[in-house]
Amino acid sequence: MNHNDILRRIRYTFDFSDSKMIEIFGLAGHQVNRAQISNWLKKDDDPDYEGLYDLQLAIFLNGFIIDKRGKKEGPLPIPEKRLNNNIIFRKLKIALNLKDHDILEILALVDLRVSKHELSAFFRKPNQSQYRQCKDQILRNFLHGLQKKYRVN
Repeated sequence: MNHNDILRRIRYTFDFSDSKMIEIFGLAGHQVNRAQISNWLKKDDDPDYEGLYDLQLAIFLNGFIIDKRGKKEGPLPIPEKRLNNNIIFRKLKIALNLKDHDILEILALVDLRVSKHELSAFFRKPNQSQYRQCKDQILRNFLHGLQKKYRVN
């Protein structure tokens, strides 16, 4: 899934302003400006569109966790240089303090049925035999379910 699309969906779901987006990056120890935010949020065909790298999305998600859960004692979390859907899914789960049954309910909002065992496989370490790669469809449906649950119209 495109990182810019993920950022757009999170911003829309939680109705974040540019200032709030800048604040979230700042919570993770990274300074961005309004122009960067604006360019990341533009559609792919816009001439000012800027792609969002793994590291930048990881920083945002770390800031999102701090914004929602509070800052932990000690140093800031180190953002991943490489992201995959499993890591993104895990970070959203942590930020929103979701349990397995909460995620299953969110997926049910978009008519996606996943067993508890399938779900837990997404959050395992990659070297475990039960680990399963989270496909774009699962993450896209989860983000859509979050929108249905958290978006205030």
